[in-house]
Parts: sequence; C-alpha cells; structure tokens
Amino acid sequence: MHHGPNPHDRTALRVLWHRDGPWSRLGMDLPPRRVYTFRMIIDVHAHAFPDQIAQRAMEKLCSASNISSAGDGTVGGLLESMDQAGVDVSVLCAIATKVGQSAGISAWCKSVQSDRLVAFPSVHPDEPDAPAWVKRFAEAGFTGIKAHPMYQDCAADDPRMIPIYAAAAENDMLVTSHCGFDIAYPPDDDRADPRRFANALEQVPNLRLLCTHMGGWRAWKQADKWMVGKKVWLETSFSFDDLDRADMLDMIARHGFDKVCFGSDWPWNRQDQTIEHIKNLGLSAHQSKAILGDNAISMLNINR
Repeated sequence: MHHGPNPHDRTALRVLWHRDGPWSRLGMDLPPRRVYTFRMIIDVHAHAFPDQIAQRAMEKLCSASNISSAGDGTVGGLLESMDQAGVDVSVLCAIATKVGQSAGISAWCKSVQSDRLVAFPSVHPDEPDAPAWVKRFAEAGFTGIKAHPMYQDCAADDPRMIPIYAAAAENDMLVTSHCGFDIAYPPDDDRADPRRFANALEQVPNLRLLCTHMGGWRAWKQADKWMVGKKVWLETSFSFDDLDRADMLDMIARHGFDKVCFGSDWPWNRQDQTIEHIKNLGLSAHQSKAILGDNAISMLNINR
C-alpha cells in the first residue's frame, strides 16, 4: 500500500502547487506549500533501432512512405524527445519482419529497457515456434509484443496469428498492432482492417489488445463500427491529421476515455505536438490526465 510518492522515483513525480503542506513528515526535502503527486505522461507507441542500423532503417522507411521523420530513430534520440516533451515513459515497439529475428530483438529490447523505456519485442508469424517465443518473452519480463500485419505479411485474423494471440492472452501479455491502412502500402491493402481484429477477438476473447491509430488509420468508418466501444484500448497517433476535434471527442466519448492512451508513433511524429493536440481537445482535467498517462499505467501494469 502506497502512502505517498516515492522520492527516488523521479519518473512518477509531477509537482503541483497546493494550499496545504508541507510534506515534511515523509522526510522529503521539499519547499513548503508544495505537494508531489503521481501524474505520469506515457507514450504507448514509439519506435527506435539499434544505433548501428538506425540511419539506414530510417532512410529506407522514409523513402517507402514518402514522408520525413521527426527524429533520428535512435534510443538516444527518443530519450531526448521525451525530455523535451515531458514524457516520463515510452513504449518502444520492435517489429520482427523476418523469421529468425526474435532472439536478436529480444536481446536488444532487454538491453535498452529501463525505468523510462518499456520495450515490446516481436515474433514473426511464420516462426515455427511462435507461441513458444511469446512465452519466452513473458518469462524474460516483457509485458507486451508488437505486431504489424503489413510489415509481417500476415493479416490480423490470419490463422497464423491466432496461436500468437492465444499465447499472449495465456501469459497476460498485451498485443499492440498497427491498425488501418499504412502509408507505405497500396490503399487497397486491408490486412490491418479493424474488421479483421474483431474477427481475431472472437477467436481469442481474452486477448488484451491495443489498437493503434484510434483503431484504424484512414479506415475510420471501419474503426467506428468494429473497434469503438469494444473491449480494446485505442491510442492517438496519426489520428489528429485526419480527424477534427469534434470527431475525436465523439470517438473518445463513445469508446470511453478510460480506454484511450497517448501515442505518438515517434520518430514519425513529434511527442510534444501530439501532447498539445490532446490538451487542446477540451477534455476535463481528469480525462486528459487519464489519456496522457493513467490509462497506460493500468494497461501496462506499471507500479505506482
């Protein structure tokens, strides 16, 4: 049971002025009339690459997508962005695009994971023992995995994915997946259509699923039909470019603000700008605080 903030856990502390104080009884060297409360900002969708391949990977992805990036794709660049934006924790998502990559991805994720970075490894659907890899990830202490129907060439409801989802559910691991269309792929590529995730959830109803891009980038009607109001989490990355304020507020209200999280998709978007978009929605202070961090604390099982 927590009776107050941990003065050594700087990632979990935000300073608020308060008319009551001081908190000297906690043995904390704080100025009078100041209270430290838990208010974390957590970005649930970010990417980075090992330093030795980051530049090459970013050049290839930017070329394929025909977009520029907001960051350099390194772990150091991500941490710098977090410092500038006031982000306490980011979920760093890795994607296994080929068979045989899981061991290397797992080792790298373990090496970069910290109190500020929650790393999600990945397994390719064609890996012969894919479900066993999910169990290994859980045993190694990871709390989630990343999937991408396009980059892994496997539709969200493909039979190859179902055992992976089932293993994640069995090991209480979150699955976060790209949802909707992808700018690097043809506009008729429906492998990440929200309907497919609904199909998968029918087969694995206890799957803990985070649907990126508010449930389906540029597949907003499908996301509205198949994701909004369902037992999934949504995150905000790349949604503000297409959805106006009224649409975002309507989607959040109907889905439930307690199931929406802040996601930027760094290095493709700036974290600070996505935070401002959320703050400018006009939500209540409680709702904004939930979306910017509290919901992710619950979703990621972060200890307060």
